Amino acid sequence: MAAERLVVIGGDAAGMSAASQARRLKEPDELSIVAFERGHFTSYSACGIPYWVGGDVEKRDDLVARTPEEHRARSIDLRTRTEVTEIDVAGRRVRALDRESGEMYWTGFDKLVIATGARPVRPGLPGMDAPGVHGVQTLDDGQALLDSLDRAPGRRAVVVGAGYIGVEMAEAMLKRGFEVTVLNRGAQPMATLDPDMGRLVHDAMDGLGITTVNGAAVTRILTGEDGRVTAVATEDGTYPADVVVLGIGVEPETALARAVGLPLGPHGGLLTDLSMRVVGHDNIWAGGDCVEVLDLVAGRTRHIALGTHANKHGQIIGSNVGGGYGTFPGVVGTAVSKVCDLEIARTGLREKDARAVGLRYVTATIESTGRAGYYPGAQPMTVKMLAEYRTGRLLGVQIVGRDGAAKRVDVAAVALTAGMTVEAMTALDLGYAPPFSPVWDPVLVAARKAVTAVRAGLSDGA
Repeated sequence: MAAERLVVIGGDAAGMSAASQARRLKEPDELSIVAFERGHFTSYSACGIPYWVGGDVEKRDDLVARTPEEHRARSIDLRTRTEVTEIDVAGRRVRALDRESGEMYWTGFDKLVIATGARPVRPGLPGMDAPGVHGVQTLDDGQALLDSLDRAPGRRAVVVGAGYIGVEMAEAMLKRGFEVTVLNRGAQPMATLDPDMGRLVHDAMDGLGITTVNGAAVTRILTGEDGRVTAVATEDGTYPADVVVLGIGVEPETALARAVGLPLGPHGGLLTDLSMRVVGHDNIWAGGDCVEVLDLVAGRTRHIALGTHANKHGQIIGSNVGGGYGTFPGVVGTAVSKVCDLEIARTGLREKDARAVGLRYVTATIESTGRAGYYPGAQPMTVKMLAEYRTGRLLGVQIVGRDGAAKRVDVAAVALTAGMTVEAMTALDLGYAPPFSPVWDPVLVAARKAVTAVRAGLSDGA
């Protein structure tokens, strides 16, 4: 009996995790695996690119978890520099373009995994394709940016966007010795936080010497006689630039899926069931940054581009393709970042998220320290908590601070997943010693204040 064929589109976290897990469960004579990757690299940490650019990570290859050669050694037919250009669902085949030779050919499949990732948002504004303007989605992008920094005629960097990538790249440019300006369309940086918490990030960035301009909508990139970027123009001003980094965000890369009518959600990502199987298609799975996932708190799907989810998706898909069983129930929206020594974390819903799904809520914001106040090195931390009006169910937590502040959000992520109330949280048996925490951990202090707000019955939400 001939082996079944698994075709994987995309050679990073979700795609190669799926291929590797399927190979663990099925021998080559049972399941042949063909994986297509349009770039040069596989199984790498895109999240680490800002730290490589900034010099915290020494070499590009340090970000690669498994090379193409290592995958091939495990009987995975991995074809790099090869882009899938079409999916034939009825015919169970994909068409691929070898970027090196120009050859175009079809490959059949019994089972298909779509792991095409996400693409950076790149507005169609004048000058966006000029030399010196860079996105940072892939290792090739990171290398191109580093090469551009060496050629830059001056030391002025403009970062467009102030989300996770924007603030991380602002730090990287600062470490590279550039004068940094961040142009942000929103009212405050880090739109994944409420504006009052984003203000704390803005103040810290100012203190580091990073100029942050809010309410700045970019209108065009200005260039010199040689075609290279010279400045970024907004509706209100012009900012000189020797290099521009785009950190505007990403969108699901689902053009192939859209072309053949596979189901997409409100954010443009593929829709799957709990097994990561594409809805309505028994032999097609999808995972990683190209899918939408269920928000367990809001009860709606959302698009979250994170390597943690992508690797879990891949493991689950590989198990299901290989004859096992696994499910991905959803997320609570946990994310952490930093700009220099300021740590930023969030999980669950922001105020506007709660309002969007019709939840009434109360808020509690506290200031504390990461260690006992008398212990050397104690640093300030601000924690904001949202709880449902009347029930007290935890809805979300945001943390901005230093000295280990960000990973405290994991306590809240577990509480959200478990559906805990803020009152139940106050009894959590968390670790305490003066070098690690005050007697009352900051998350529990916020929970106590939220309990008081719930009992007072004063709703902040609609």
